[in-house]
Amino acid sequence: MTIWYATREDVKTALDSKETARNNAQIDRAISAASRSVDGLCHRVFYPQQATRSWDWPATPGTRPWRLWLDASELISLDALTSGGRAIDTADVLLEPNQYGPPYNRVELNTSSNAVFGGGPTPQRDIVASGLFGYRDDTTTVGTHTGINASATTLTVDAAASAALGVGSLIRLDDERLIVTGRTMTDTGQTLAAAVDQQMKTIALPVTDGSAFAETETILIGAERMRVEEVAGDTLIVRRAWDGSPNAAHDTSAAVYAARTLRVERGAVGTAAAAHTAGGGVVRWDPPPLVRQLTIAEAVRAMGFEAAGGARALRSGEAGREGKVDLGALQSLRDSVYDEHGRKARSRGV
Repeated sequence: MTIWYATREDVKTALDSKETARNNAQIDRAISAASRSVDGLCHRVFYPQQATRSWDWPATPGTRPWRLWLDASELISLDALTSGGRAIDTADVLLEPNQYGPPYNRVELNTSSNAVFGGGPTPQRDIVASGLFGYRDDTTTVGTHTGINASATTLTVDAAASAALGVGSLIRLDDERLIVTGRTMTDTGQTLAAAVDQQMKTIALPVTDGSAFAETETILIGAERMRVEEVAGDTLIVRRAWDGSPNAAHDTSAAVYAARTLRVERGAVGTAAAAHTAGGGVVRWDPPPLVRQLTIAEAVRAMGFEAAGGARALRSGEAGREGKVDLGALQSLRDSVYDEHGRKARSRGV
């Protein structure tokens, strides 16, 4: 699975789309395409990737002997650097520009040190750098998990993490990064403290322990899904018949399930799968807000485009206006994203 800049739930909320496998597959295609479209617009990738990359040295005639331009391989942090097979102490390395990085677009050697580039038997791939590549590693600790071994493909999280994550989220447990590829319901251990009738106006659900739930979390009682809007003591204020499920009456002591079991892709973006002990933090990677907003908008537009077979009929008097109708606000958002986050063309100074 490729890295997305918005989750399936983000787009479903924007579309007010109900939960179906067919819709999910269509939405996933749209988000994937939209994320790569944002990469193309900005001439960079935004997600962090642990990697080792190499460059020729000297890359061009007249190259300054202490400077390496990274071009599209922007750095967030550097772990190790070698040149000509010799290790260079990272204490002698300057990541630039230091005024606002990361991302860093060049590596410079401290000219007051003895570190040098070159000296290998060939200029090809003389410089090798290992580190975290990408735009920025902005993260939020969203909750905790119940533990996972090195080979498992499901992860159970607490209520807070369940509410904060979606399909497509890139998360980190210790040093391993994982991609959320799906969600299933799991028993919360909580039950209804009183019977609830079938009426849509009945939105107060008494439960045994309200602190076990989080706002915006999706729960399941019987065959009815509900969205938790507020937690008031041991009462959940919910939106009934969520995701197109049927509303129904529920008896006292009915079990309450929640979407807290995540299907995950292990060892993502250059990291290695490992065991993680219960109670550890779940850390979510956050794309820049404008990038996320544009990804949602592009995905929603792609859904409409696909539904219309790539075109739509023009109403009387509308000829010539379709471009303005479709692209006005969206193009303004694209321009804002490029202005803020695009990697601009430049004339390289050696």
